[in-house]
Amino acid sequence: MKLEGIKANFLGDSITEGAGVPDVKYTYWNVLKERYGLAEARGYGIGGTRIARQTVPSQNPKYDLDFCSRVDGMDPDADLVVVFGGTNDFGHGDAPFGTIDDRTEFTFYGACHVLMRSLIEKYPSATIVFMTPLHRAVEKKPERPDVPHLSEYVRAIKEVAALYGIPVYDLYANSNIDPQIPVQKELFTKDGLHPNIAGAARIAERLGNFLLTL
Repeated sequence: MKLEGIKANFLGDSITEGAGVPDVKYTYWNVLKERYGLAEARGYGIGGTRIARQTVPSQNPKYDLDFCSRVDGMDPDADLVVVFGGTNDFGHGDAPFGTIDDRTEFTFYGACHVLMRSLIEKYPSATIVFMTPLHRAVEKKPERPDVPHLSEYVRAIKEVAALYGIPVYDLYANSNIDPQIPVQKELFTKDGLHPNIAGAARIAERLGNFLLTL
C-alpha cells in the first residue's frame, strides 16, 4: 500500500503511548510518519491496557480501558489502522485465554474477534493491521499455570486475524528484539519490555516495509 499522504490510527498500550522513549516524537508511529510521509499519525495508546475486558476491576482504572471499548473514540477517517497489543493480557490480565470459538470481550480469543469485527465495521475501506507482542524478559508464569506462554497470545492474534483476512506483522518472530539476550536488551529497550529510541525506530522500519508490501 502507499503510505505517503495517508491518515493512520495506532491503537495500543504503553508502547504506543510512548513509554520507553523521552518524547512522543520518538514513538514507532511518529517515526513511521516522518520516514514514510504519512499525512497524519494519531496515537491511541494507554499504558497498562489490554485487548480483553477484565472480570475484576484493576487498582488503576485506566488499565480497564480495553482496546474493544476504545474503537468508537478513534478518528473515523483513517486510511490505515494499526493495533499493537496483547503483552498486558499476558502480563497482568485476568481474562481467561479462551478458545477460537469465543465471541466475548471477556476472553482473549473472544476479545480479538470482537475487536477485529468492530474495526472492520468502523473502517470498511481502510487497511487494518495487527502487530504481535514483542518478546519479554519473562514469557511464562510457572506460578500461574492457567496463563499460557506469551507465544500462545501471539498465535491467537494470528489465528483470529486470518479468519478476517487481516494482515499481521509478527514482531515476536521478526523484530530481532529479545530482552532475554543482554545485548539486545541494552540496545533496544529501556527496561526489558518497552522499546527505547533505537527499538522504536526498528519497529517503525520493519512495520513500514511490511505495509509497503500490502
